Amino acid sequence: MSKGYWIARVDVHDTEGYKDYVAAAKPAFERFGAKFLARGGAHELAEGVGRARNVVIEFETLAAAHDCYHSPEYQRAVAIRQKVADGEIVLIEGI
Repeated sequence: MSKGYWIARVDVHDTEGYKDYVAAAKPAFERFGAKFLARGGAHELAEGVGRARNVVIEFETLAAAHDCYHSPEYQRAVAIRQKVADGEIVLIEGI
């Protein structure tokens, strides 16, 4: 079975508030076995419109990635994140 991934691109407007999001999201990530492959750090915008923060998270399956995003634990974190940052999250199946 193929792995599942989140690709998140985020501009954080309130760094202190974003810390609250990170803490709130942690239980969902632990529950669904999230493995962070890239979290912020140096990046190069090669094409298109970029964001300041880029994150890639691996899950055992696309279903696990989906279930994590839609879990009550993560949705509580989403409510915090949407107040302090703008961005996109795409759930994608690996090959």
